[in-house]
Formats: sequence, structure tokens, C-alpha cells
Amino acid sequence: MIHWTHGGEDRSAHWHSEAGAAAPRRVVPADDTLPADAAYRMACEGTGLLWQGDFQNARHLLQALMRRADGRGRKPGARGRAKASAPAAAAPAGAAPITQAFHLHRQAQAQRARVLGMLLIPVQGDHTIALRRAPDWRPALAEAWGAPDGTPRVVALRELLGIVGAHEWRKKGVEVPALGAPPDNRIHPHYGVFSPVRGEYVDLVAQVPLPAGAQALAFDIGTGTGVLAAVLARRGVRRVVATDQDPRALQCARENLQRLSVLPQVDVQEADLFPAGRAPLVVCNPPWVPARAAAPIERAVYDEDSRMLRGFLGGLGAHLEPGGEGWLILSDLAEHLGLRSRAQLLAWIEEAGLRVLDRRDTRPRHGKAADPADPLHAARAAEVTSLWRLGAAG
Repeated sequence: MIHWTHGGEDRSAHWHSEAGAAAPRRVVPADDTLPADAAYRMACEGTGLLWQGDFQNARHLLQALMRRADGRGRKPGARGRAKASAPAAAAPAGAAPITQAFHLHRQAQAQRARVLGMLLIPVQGDHTIALRRAPDWRPALAEAWGAPDGTPRVVALRELLGIVGAHEWRKKGVEVPALGAPPDNRIHPHYGVFSPVRGEYVDLVAQVPLPAGAQALAFDIGTGTGVLAAVLARRGVRRVVATDQDPRALQCARENLQRLSVLPQVDVQEADLFPAGRAPLVVCNPPWVPARAAAPIERAVYDEDSRMLRGFLGGLGAHLEPGGEGWLILSDLAEHLGLRSRAQLLAWIEEAGLRVLDRRDTRPRHGKAADPADPLHAARAAEVTSLWRLGAAG
């Protein structure tokens, strides 16, 4: 619960955070009279600002907080006061410069998110927002939270905007050329399920020749939106078993596969990695960066200690039919960041009783790879995404 006082009365509501952030220890009502510099200072100190004014002015205040968090828009003297309250960032001792840059970047992102997450919005038990000029976001909130249950909540405005953004992406969809020609080639990601915006890895799965027997059966481990299962089905694989352990991902995959008219070929199962049995082809696109995820949506990118990668490699041999192949789709960004070496990856493959049959490489096409202003530009510019064809060592 989150508690505050308004008009001399004690009030409370359920605290909601998809990222699992702790509720602010102190919450004060805020409205249109609150100056942006004062709001930023209070947010840096960990004070939650529960908005009671005009909703559109809350959005303007969030934009002002963003400018201040990025070092822009403060009045003289305000920067020093706010900065002093923020914890100093630190990187592991002895780390390479690029590794230090990564850790500092992640810490700066976390601090920025913490500060911006202090601007709070009350949401009624029917998913309405009882503020002046508040939009009707009930459909978006129902997609993310489920049907209204009468429970009032307090949620960060930044998170609300993320929910609405995901709702729009879900309606519009993401075009995936590997699935064929428009309009029958769109994937519609749900809230909390990572969108297949990095199309180069999907192209690899669409282009590499299928191994013998894979026309009959393939496994897709960690299916997410279902995009790789859909690609395999479109390539003529008669049965695909797609697994995930996230209920949102399972629902998302089923809806996408239904929309693409390939659900009869795909068995979507809840599982931690592998389904029962063996297959001639087992495909997995695990998170690429071995670091702790700060929010559920980041689990598609960050995998602390490479747990999913090591789990896939360690269990692959027991789920491959004789002569079968495991396709590991993996970026080498972690290597360029100094977080995992190529030697370590090859050692895990060998320890799992596997061997490398082949590797197909491609370069990323996203904007950050060509953005010299990005703090991790050196690593992103050198990044290569690969499809590793793995087989049993014996």
C-alpha cells in the first residue's frame, strides 16, 4: 500500500510497479502550482509526487523532469542541489573502459528511471483516471493489468505512458519481411513482451537451410511473440512446439500465430526452456547481454550470468534427435562490452557435448549502431549477430 495525506485526511491505495520498484517512502500531493525545479529536487530525494491537478500538465511536468534528468532545463543553482542527492555511480574495479562505460550507463539509466518514476498518478478501481483532461486509457490498462477488479492503484506516469505506447504497438503491429508480403506479415507484441524490432536475427532463421527431418518437427525455445515459430511454420515445418514461461508471452504468441493462420501447425506450451521429447531442429534466441534486468521487459535483452544461454546449451543434447541441429541466435555485443568472452561461449558449447557445425553472421541494422553519440557506440558498431548451428559432438 501507499499512503499520503490530502485535505487533512489520511488516504491509501495499492502501489503498482511492473518493474518491481519499491513504493516511495514519502508521498505528497502535487498539482499545477508545483515548479519543475522543486519537483525535480523532491524526486531526486525519493519523494513521490501524487498528482492531483490537470493531467496534461502532469505530462508537461514529466517532460520537464526528463530535461533536468538529462542535464537540460534547470535554473542556475538547481542542478547542484539535485545532483547532490543522487547516489554516485561506480563501476567494478579493474574493468575495461568499455565495460566501465556499460555499467555507468546502466546505473545512469536506473537513476534516471527512479527519478522520473516519482511522478505518480491515481487510477480508480475501474481503470479510469479521475483528473482534469485525463484520457480514457481503460482498454490499454485492461490489456496490461486484466479486467478491472475495483482496486484503486497508484502508478508512475512514466509507466502509464509505456502501457499506452505498448497498446498502440499492439494495434499497429511490427512488419516482419521474413514472414512474407504485407499485410499478412505483422507481429503484434503485447505489453511486457519484447517486440521483434531487430529483424536481422529473424532473417537468419528464415534463410539458413533446414536440417534433415526438420520439415516434420522443430522446437522454438523462449518463443516470446511467436515470431520464430511463425517463420518456421511459414517455411513448411509441419509441427512446431513453441515454449515460454511468461503467461503474457504465451497469450501473445497464440494470438499472433492465429492471426498469421499458422496456429494449427504450432503447439504453444508453458515450459522452462524445453518441452518433452526430441526434435531434428531446436531453435533458441536467448537474451544477449549477461546483466541483471531492471524490469520484466528487459529480460528479453538481459540475462544475469547467462542463465538461459547456459541452460539451453546444457539441455540441448538431450532434446536433439540423432543428426539434429540446435540453432543458437546470439549477438556478440556482450563480447565487445567485456561481459562474456568468445572463449567462454565455446567452452560452454564443448562442455555440453556439442560442436559447431557452422555459423552465419549478419550486421545489425538498428539506429544505435550508427550513432556516435551513444555511450556504447564502439561496442554497437562492432556488433555481429550470428546463427550458430550446433550438433552433438560424437
